[in-house]
Amino acid sequence: MKTYSQINLTGEIQGVLLVPDSLNEWGIVVLSGSSGRTDVQRASLFASLGITSLALRWFGGEDQTPGICEVPLETFVSAIDELRQRGCKHIAFVGTCKGAEAALLVAARDDRVEMVIAISPTSVVWGNIGPGHDGIAWPERSSWTWRSEPLAFVPADPSWVKEYKDGLVSYRGLFEHCLTRFASYIPAATIPVEKIAAKVVLIAGGSDALWQSEAFARSILQRRQMFGKDTELVYDADAGHRLLLPGETTPRSSLHAHGGSDEADARLGRSAWAVIVHALCLKVEVPSGR
Repeated sequence: MKTYSQINLTGEIQGVLLVPDSLNEWGIVVLSGSSGRTDVQRASLFASLGITSLALRWFGGEDQTPGICEVPLETFVSAIDELRQRGCKHIAFVGTCKGAEAALLVAARDDRVEMVIAISPTSVVWGNIGPGHDGIAWPERSSWTWRSEPLAFVPADPSWVKEYKDGLVSYRGLFEHCLTRFASYIPAATIPVEKIAAKVVLIAGGSDALWQSEAFARSILQRRQMFGKDTELVYDADAGHRLLLPGETTPRSSLHAHGGSDEADARLGRSAWAVIVHALCLKVEVPSGR
């Protein structure tokens, strides 16, 4: 287990950079989902492997959009630049949910990304969550821009009636409904994963209550296999939207249902960690339990 120093970044690149005392040639950008947290806990797992790890703040910070609304993908390209300037020869992204959406979109546009770890991913672009720079959240806009142009997306249906699981709103039905109602939007909104030169590791739980990450992951896998792209799926039928990598204690959302269970989410996390470490060609002991 390697030790590391912590650097708080402000300005164009915001977040926390963890620099191992004994490092290898990998750098990784760690992206949370719609919670907006700077995921230092997850970044520390990768730093303990000797990887320079950037827990990136990509919305909600100074001069950033307050919500996930027309976030420039150049934000993530700048994070790659930062890691390369710090001597990282190999670049990876790990993202959850909307963070996975961003990671896949960036890797399709920047061949410097050599690995994408997409946790509870989506295969299409969705609309904004929260307001943009103008403080307006509706009418709906794209979550992302590239070269100042909004990306095509599958819209939401404001008439959808909320569904509940374990006393919390489950949005899975909303996304399933929108894919059916707005099917004509899907071709333009599909993430062009076949353009990603990097190895892609997909991680999904069959009991995801936020959206159908298993179906999304299998769609990505199938699309990339058609083009002979290096892709691996790690799956657990009982796990939910939240992944628990070894040692993580990520709390459940109090706003919406995740599905799964602590046991299943951690079991998927152990399986995923073994695959991730192997894909990075690192030799470490993988814990057998939490």
